[in-house]
Amino acid sequence: MSEGLVRHLAQYAAYHRDRRNVATHMVGIPLIVLGVEVLLSRPQFAILGVQLSPVDFAIVAVCCFYFTLDRRLACGMAVLLAAGAVIGGKIAEQEAALWLGWGLGLFVVGWLFQFLGHVWEGRKPAFLDDLRGLIIGPLFVLAEAVFHFGRRLELRRKIEERLAAE
Repeated sequence: MSEGLVRHLAQYAAYHRDRRNVATHMVGIPLIVLGVEVLLSRPQFAILGVQLSPVDFAIVAVCCFYFTLDRRLACGMAVLLAAGAVIGGKIAEQEAALWLGWGLGLFVVGWLFQFLGHVWEGRKPAFLDDLRGLIIGPLFVLAEAVFHFGRRLELRRKIEERLAAE
């Protein structure tokens, strides 16, 4: 595990100490990510016979960043993002109103969960101080899920140590 991973997750975790806030993020962030994936699933175009859309390039870019931090979590994110892209692609095949409705609806509902959590937390969202929080948020959710199942506890310990030192 890289120092960058610990630094990024600790910085994000500092804004998310209230368990209710973390719980709302476990719902809100996946909804936001899926909403973005739906919206980025149009237009679709072919390059060398391969059907692509903007979401494919976004996933590659964000996963490249995640891989610089941690290979195992990056692989998990790649699988989750690919699944979201498949769902987004199916929705994008529908008429424009349905595609936009689902994409924007998921996005807005996800942000409502986020802001409710931050009301409970009594602290503004991390991305307001550092835009990287928008990319770290999904990784934080995956890490929290992994911790919940008793995995990567050394990473959790290092994050908590870093938070205690600050």
